[in-house]
Amino acid sequence: MVDAFVGTWKLVDTANFDEYMKALGVGFATRQMAGLTKPTTIIEVDGDKVTLKTQSTFKNTEISFKLNEEFDETTADDRHVKSLVKLDGGKLVHVQKWDGKETSLVRELKDGKLILTLTMGNVVSTRTYEKAS
Repeated sequence: MVDAFVGTWKLVDTANFDEYMKALGVGFATRQMAGLTKPTTIIEVDGDKVTLKTQSTFKNTEISFKLNEEFDETTADDRHVKSLVKLDGGKLVHVQKWDGKETSLVRELKDGKLILTLTMGNVVSTRTYEKAS
């Protein structure tokens, strides 16, 4: 169930994020800013609608979606993508497609932490979040 992911999550650790942003085609200045921020992710569920908010000093984004239904999304780096989010083996799998490209954002819970694994081609970045009190 998505309910396990509900809450406010603060970034505590990140690995290879700059390389991931490079693989997406994010420009240098944006990568510098994004690399310095420690975003907070807020996940809420209302019926069959999931809302995912990301808040940081750099940029705030918010998406609302239903599982297994494609939707249009504008990413924090201003890509216009077709997104699909589904639950797969207890993981929240978010796939973004644009211009013949594809990236996946997989959220899973491990030891009370939210692990976000970002994959673009052969580049993998991991971001670890802890639940805010």
